[in-house]
Amino acid sequence: MQIKSIRNGGWLPGLLGLALLAGCASQAPQAAAPVNAEFNPAAMARSKAPDVLLLGEQHDAAEHQQWQQTTVARWAAQQQLAALVLEMADAGHSTQGLAPSASETQVQQALAWNDKGWPWQHYGPAVMAAVQAGVPVLGGNLPRAQMRDVMQQTRWDSHLPPAGWQRQLDAIAEGHCGLLPASQLAPMARIQLAKDERLAHTAIAQLQPGKTVVVIAGRGHVLRSIGIPSWLPAGTRSVVAIGQAGSQAQADTADRDWVHTTPALPAKDHCAALREKWKK
Repeated sequence: MQIKSIRNGGWLPGLLGLALLAGCASQAPQAAAPVNAEFNPAAMARSKAPDVLLLGEQHDAAEHQQWQQTTVARWAAQQQLAALVLEMADAGHSTQGLAPSASETQVQQALAWNDKGWPWQHYGPAVMAAVQAGVPVLGGNLPRAQMRDVMQQTRWDSHLPPAGWQRQLDAIAEGHCGLLPASQLAPMARIQLAKDERLAHTAIAQLQPGKTVVVIAGRGHVLRSIGIPSWLPAGTRSVVAIGQAGSQAQADTADRDWVHTTPALPAKDHCAALREKWKK
């Protein structure tokens, strides 16, 4: 079963009939970039390349995937792209070993791509831009088979400061319209932290001097204080850029370096849709 996430605006895999949503915490060093400025890759290119560039999308905003493809293609053309890491494929799957001439079918097979959860037509262009440049694409998500165990592991509860952990719990509750029982909030937050840790470790393994690892994930995963950056080693130069559909800010200023603004999406009552799915 899959349930629409209000926070990230996209489909996320469920577990025991429930879905995931939020981020994680602790501070990682910020790269020198104008905080909250409109995303400007040319300006970024004039400064020292970050070790990791995190692109946080709203999953149902097609223009965010177009922005990601343009960014990946630009970094690849400048020969500054070390690797592309995706939330949209599980850790352990990659295009390493494929030739730049590999077909889209071969790439999807290498990544064990789930087209139902993540439509290839949306994400394929960014993936193929990297592959055709000879750059590896790696899945970074926590495999579904490991989620049940993670839900029982209390060690995740202490990764964030108390305020950050509570923020995760609140985000899970709010994102599910208050439908989740209180007993499920911590287990779901543990999965979110485990996903962020896996994405971070996948990116870290691909670091190269003078090049940038680009990470594509939902917006909640990339926030500096509660997301992937909290798992990066001290000294890692990271830049957080988020996609924002419309004029309403979607992240605290401390959680982002850049914003890529796209037109607002039509208003939609996600809670109504979620309640309907819950009934089923």
